[in-house]
Amino acid sequence: MRQSSRVVVAALAATASATSLADVCTVSNVQAALPANGTLLGIALIPSSVTANTVSSTYDYCNVTATYTHPGKDDSVIVWYSFPSPDSFKNRFYVGGGGGYTLNSDATGGLSYGAASGVTNAGYDGFSYSYDEVVLLGNGSINYDATYMFGYKALGEMTVVGKALAKGFYSLSTDTKIYTYFEGCSDGGREGWSQVQRWGEEYDGVIAGAPAFRYAHQQVNHLFSNVVEKTLDYYPPPCELDKIVNLTIAACDPLDGRTDSVVSRTDLCKLNFNISSTIGSSYYCAAENSTSLGFNFGQRKNKRSSSSTTSYQPAQSGTVSAKGAAVAQAIYDGLLTSNGTRGYLGYQPACSFEDATTSYDSSTDSWELDITSTGGEYVMKFVSELDADNLSTLDNVTYDTLVEWMNTAMIRYLDSLQTTLPDLTPFVNSGGKVLHYHGESDDSIPTGSSVHYYDSVRTIMYPDLSYNESVDALGDWYRLFLVPGAAHCGTNTLQPGPYPEDNMEIMIDWVENGVVPTRLNATVSSGTYSGETQMLCPWPLRPYWPNNGTTMNCQYDQESIDSWTYTFDAFKLPVY
Repeated sequence: MRQSSRVVVAALAATASATSLADVCTVSNVQAALPANGTLLGIALIPSSVTANTVSSTYDYCNVTATYTHPGKDDSVIVWYSFPSPDSFKNRFYVGGGGGYTLNSDATGGLSYGAASGVTNAGYDGFSYSYDEVVLLGNGSINYDATYMFGYKALGEMTVVGKALAKGFYSLSTDTKIYTYFEGCSDGGREGWSQVQRWGEEYDGVIAGAPAFRYAHQQVNHLFSNVVEKTLDYYPPPCELDKIVNLTIAACDPLDGRTDSVVSRTDLCKLNFNISSTIGSSYYCAAENSTSLGFNFGQRKNKRSSSSTTSYQPAQSGTVSAKGAAVAQAIYDGLLTSNGTRGYLGYQPACSFEDATTSYDSSTDSWELDITSTGGEYVMKFVSELDADNLSTLDNVTYDTLVEWMNTAMIRYLDSLQTTLPDLTPFVNSGGKVLHYHGESDDSIPTGSSVHYYDSVRTIMYPDLSYNESVDALGDWYRLFLVPGAAHCGTNTLQPGPYPEDNMEIMIDWVENGVVPTRLNATVSSGTYSGETQMLCPWPLRPYWPNNGTTMNCQYDQESIDSWTYTFDAFKLPVY
């Protein structure tokens, strides 16, 4: 069956390659290729808006733009596509994820895979403005059109239009298979899951890294570290928390069986390491000027201002205090209400404390609270509906307050931004595959967030199967990999661990050739083991290196698995 499918694809590719790029990259050809209005429900394309021009670069392609509107609305949505030369097209369509509050604006991401690809301005001029800049029409008035477009609609519509356009552009039959892929991390990972959940029939393979889903909880949770500091009335110098992290790494590194400066088993660290053992340890950091380039929660740093700022940090020296250790432990423990119910999960031990970073006040020679504006802006705009970039104070803000904000936002954006629907039946029935990965030392989006969603999907999709049976059934189409030592959507300067670099090739092989990624190929790029290839373990199996060896084994460890399990009993609604 697979062989005959390849023959058909090869024949179609031969037909397409018989035509040159100059032949097809014309306004008239693109206009003729547009799906007729009425074909795509709710989308009215405007043929007169079409532009097309050839681009000769590393990959030769046709640069196409078009505009559509939603019937009954006075709106305008611009879509932008890159169609590879007919002799390079491999019947693929690629969608790349964005980051922070910005959808992807690079339409060329699929060219190296022989794929057409596209981006969208989402109807709110998303090429010029980020979504958080337009989420409010005014104080007290949410821009719901922009919210739903950013949440999932814009990418889904761009993909539907793009796939139909590709068939006409390359003169393919209407029943030709166009393999459709999505790849993204952070909000790009959330966007990928939005497509699985809302447009599942359109996608064949989705790669979602460290997704910023469970949006209400995730964004408000950025304030949790600040509220811990406020509640405990201690604002640790950054160097003190850095020392705690480094000592945690040193203590927990060998627990996975190999000493390589990487904590591959943060669960064993959580079960066996006591942060209070760091009390009394000396720390020192030299004075420095640091520059922040602004906001993107899809990157390593969080926003503390909307433009470039430079701050001074004096030399820091001292010993880890009991209060500093208490702040660190509370952050790792995660959000609990005043009556002990769980609001949200914590970060894994050995990750850094980015959200807890304090600022230095030279006038008082002291370290002070620095409210993380990733969370502060979200509360002001999305919860309070006020056009402000941050909270001005955390006075009277408690752990219970954070839970209330999470609950308000969860309900308000449940069908737009939350992105945690666990019933993925349409996607599964259409043969879709998901490769989901998350850095185990992510200090922006807790790694346990991905584990919790995986388990939500498993229990909703396979309620009548045993644990092992449901894991096996899920593994046919959904695989989760935790990346040892990795930070948020990238490698970690504190832990020279592996990182997956060939995800698209692996996904293509899974979708088009049926090669299941039982392990995930990852490469170490620094440190003692630089250049080493590690085959990562699929969840729920956990890595272990026997005898400090060179082979990573995958083992089942019930106690470790239990340490990743959370029940969010602070909420009456289920939190998937």
